[in-house]
Amino acid sequence: MDKKSKIFFAVFALMIAASVAVTYWRIVVKRDYLVLAETVCDPETENCFVYECDPETEECTGDPEEDISYYAKIKKKAFNFPECENGECPDPVCEEGEKDCELILCTEDNAEEWESCNDPEEYLASMEETEGEDEDAEEESEEEEDEETSDGDEEEIEEGSAEEDSVENADEESPETSIAE
Repeated sequence: MDKKSKIFFAVFALMIAASVAVTYWRIVVKRDYLVLAETVCDPETENCFVYECDPETEECTGDPEEDISYYAKIKKKAFNFPECENGECPDPVCEEGEKDCELILCTEDNAEEWESCNDPEEYLASMEETEGEDEDAEEESEEEEDEETSDGDEEEIEEGSAEEDSVENADEESPETSIAE
């Protein structure tokens, strides 16, 4: 190999090594890259992405409150993510004035085919219906308990009057009482 080829390969190898070193420093040391993650979302006020448990692929509880979750997506730099302590990580949020941070709420345009969006007005209406049904169910169960309690009282009263009747009848029909007199 001639001298020019050796110089070319040496410069080329140094450029590759420098590129790898700079990329390592930027990504691993500085954590200067964008991360797309899920974060909290209030379905009463925001258009959230909706996750529904699929019983075919995972274990579901059967309780809609536990099987349905609402989330938003957040895109921000990795070095701005909150640090986790003892295995618990706070939800990421966009701080005021933070550059390269975007909170992504659900729209029909940005939802993937497996994702769906909620409408806050529909969510509130369904919650009011659910609360109304819960109150009706509670009232019905209270009424049933009251009926059972009052039925029990009537049975006790009936039993008590039946005992009194039998005592009265026994006094009237007793031949021993009439003979002794």
